[in-house]
Amino acid sequence: MRHWRITGGLALAMVLAGCAAQQGGEMASTGDTSSDRRAEAPPPPPPPPPPPSAAYSPQQVIVSGSRNRTGALRGERAEAYVPPVRVATDPGREQYEGEEVSPVKLVSAEPVSTFSVDVDTGAYANARRFLTTGMMPPKAAVRTEEMINYFRYDYPRPESREVPFSVTTDVARTPWNEDSYLMRIGLRGYDIARDERPPANLVFLMDVSGSMNAPDKLPLVKTALAGLAGELGEEDRVSIVVYAGAAGLVLEPTNDTAKIRRALDSLSAGGSTAGGAGLQLAYNIAEDAFLEGGVNRVILATDGDFNVGVRTRDALVEMIEAKRDSGITLTTLGFGTGNYNEAMMEQIANHGNGNYAYIDSALEAKKVLGDEMSSTLFTIAKDVKIQVEFNPAVIGQYRLVGYENRVLREEDFDNDAVDAGDIGAGHQVTAIYEVVPTGAKGWIAPRRYEDPPASEAELRMAEAAHVKLRYKLPDGDTSKLIDTVVMSDDFHSARAPADDFAFAVSVAAFGQLLRGDTLMNGFTFADTRALAGSHEDYWRQEFVKLTELADAMKGG
Repeated sequence: MRHWRITGGLALAMVLAGCAAQQGGEMASTGDTSSDRRAEAPPPPPPPPPPPSAAYSPQQVIVSGSRNRTGALRGERAEAYVPPVRVATDPGREQYEGEEVSPVKLVSAEPVSTFSVDVDTGAYANARRFLTTGMMPPKAAVRTEEMINYFRYDYPRPESREVPFSVTTDVARTPWNEDSYLMRIGLRGYDIARDERPPANLVFLMDVSGSMNAPDKLPLVKTALAGLAGELGEEDRVSIVVYAGAAGLVLEPTNDTAKIRRALDSLSAGGSTAGGAGLQLAYNIAEDAFLEGGVNRVILATDGDFNVGVRTRDALVEMIEAKRDSGITLTTLGFGTGNYNEAMMEQIANHGNGNYAYIDSALEAKKVLGDEMSSTLFTIAKDVKIQVEFNPAVIGQYRLVGYENRVLREEDFDNDAVDAGDIGAGHQVTAIYEVVPTGAKGWIAPRRYEDPPASEAELRMAEAAHVKLRYKLPDGDTSKLIDTVVMSDDFHSARAPADDFAFAVSVAAFGQLLRGDTLMNGFTFADTRALAGSHEDYWRQEFVKLTELADAMKGG
C-alpha cells in the first residue's frame, strides 16, 4: 500500500582542564630537563578507591575455560570518595573507516541508484559523545544516514501486516542550493505489542578485558544489559558469556531477572581481549538454546579492542557470515573512548544481519534496549533494498545523502543472493536525495557531446523517478517487490521544507557539515539550528543543543 505526503515549497559545553592523574605516586614528566630543579616534598598518597556499590555482589567472578569460580573481595571500604572530573579524551587510538562523501551522478550516464537500508544509529551517539566533551568528531566517524535515522518521523503505519512497512515520498526545495530539490523516501515498519513478541534466546557476550576498566565501559555495559533483562517476557532466555584472556560461560540460559543481574554485578575487568574466542563460544551457546520461530541473537558489548586470537575484521566477518544463515543474528553495542574500534563494531553487525548502536550514557542504554527493544531485536523484513531510477527528461543530476558504505550494484537489486539490511518492528528508515532538474544549473557543467533524453523518457515527462523496494519476510528466501512513482508535479509545487521534513533536512545538513561536504554552499551550523525549529521531544531538543555546540566550536 502506498502512502503519499507532499510537502510544499547545552548551553555551551565547557571542557574542564584538570591535573594529570598521579600513577604509582610519580609525577608525569612535562619534558622539562632543567638541572636546577628545586627539591619538592613527596606527593600525597593517592585517594582511596571508590566503595563498591551496595547493588553489587560481594563476590567476584573469575573466568576459567567455560565455567566460573568465585573468590572473596579483599580490601577495606573507603570512608569517602570524590569522583574525578571527566575531561575530553584524545581519540587518537580510535579506529574509524569513513567513506568519501557521495559523488554527484549524471542521470544521462547513471540513471539508477541502488542501496541497502541501514537502521544503525551508532554514528549519531558517538558524534554526540565528542561534541559534549568539547571536540568535533572525526569526519570518518560520521555517517549521515545514521544521524537521520536516529530520529523518528511522521510516517504512517502500514495498513496491514501483509506488507511489513509503509512507503512515503515527499519533495522540498533545498535550503542550501536554490537550484536543487530534496526528495525523501521514508519507510515505517509495523509495531509489535509486548504480548505479541516471539520468545527470545539472547546471549550477552561481554568484554571484560583490561581495556573495559573505565566508568564509561564495563559499568555502563552492566547498566545497559541489566535494563534489557528487566524487559524479558516469560518465554525469553538469557545467557552470559564473557571474554578477556579466555572466554567463559558465566550464566546458563535463564529467565530469572534477579539471577541475571547478580551475574552482571559480579563481573570485573582485566586481561587481554580474546574477542574471536568469545564470539565462537557465544554462537555455540545460542545454538544449544536455539528457539524455533523465536529470536536468536548474540548481543556483543565491547569497545571493539580485539587484540588476541581471531582479531582481524576479515577473519571475524568470515566467522559471523558462516553463522548468520543458521538464524542467529548479531547486535553490537559500542562503549568507551580512547581506544574505541568503531570500524569493527559497525561492520561486523552489518555482516551478522543485526544492528549497531553506541552507548554513551544510561539514557542511551534505556532508549536502545528498553524503549526500542522491539525494533532492536524483532525483525519483520530482511534483505531490504531500495532502487531509484530517475527520468533523464525531468532530473539531470543527483546525489544520495549518506549510505556510502551501503551502495549496491544495479544488478544486486533483483539478486536474492545478495545480502542487505533488515528492518525491525517499528523501525523507520529515511533516505534523502538532492536532485537538480534537467536544464537547471547543476554541479556538473553541460557536456559538449551529451545525448538528449531518449524518446521513452520524453513520453513519461509526468514521472520524475521510479522508486522500487525489495524485501524478504523473516522466514522467506524469495524477495517481494513494492514500487511507486514520484511525479514531476511534486517538484513543480515544492516549497521550503517544513515541520517534520525540515527537521530531517536539518539533521542531514548537520551530518554533511560534520563530514566537511564541499557542496553545502556556505550553509552553517547556525543555519541547521534555525531549520531544526523548536521541539518538545527530548532527543530533538538535545539535537538542537548539539548544533549550538558545533556552531560555537566552529565559529558558525
